[in-house]
Amino acid sequence: MSTPELIYKIATAETLAAADVAGTFTGMPIDAADGFIHFSTASQLAETLKLHFRGQRGLALFAVRCADMGEALVWEPSRGGALFPHVYGTFPMSAVVWRGSVDVGDDGSVDLPEAVR
Repeated sequence: MSTPELIYKIATAETLAAADVAGTFTGMPIDAADGFIHFSTASQLAETLKLHFRGQRGLALFAVRCADMGEALVWEPSRGGALFPHVYGTFPMSAVVWRGSVDVGDDGSVDLPEAVR
């Protein structure tokens, strides 16, 4: 597997706003429960949104560079054995290199922003 330049995190707008104020992203409730922060690659993003965020509007979507995550970034098997990026611990909001928003239809359909690559 070739490591992509960017990985993407989906969060509520409220969670992202709180992270902006704190200067550190600590994750969503599911991240806290699982013990790591879930990320997706660009190619995994639409399926993640469909499976876990169906019917949600105004979700925050942001990207960080894999190289900036250091040893905290771990690739682990998940859905069907595919490797997903996980970050153990928190990270500074200064690591965020791109932000956008996304809506997921009630049927799981999603139009990803053009910047997702």
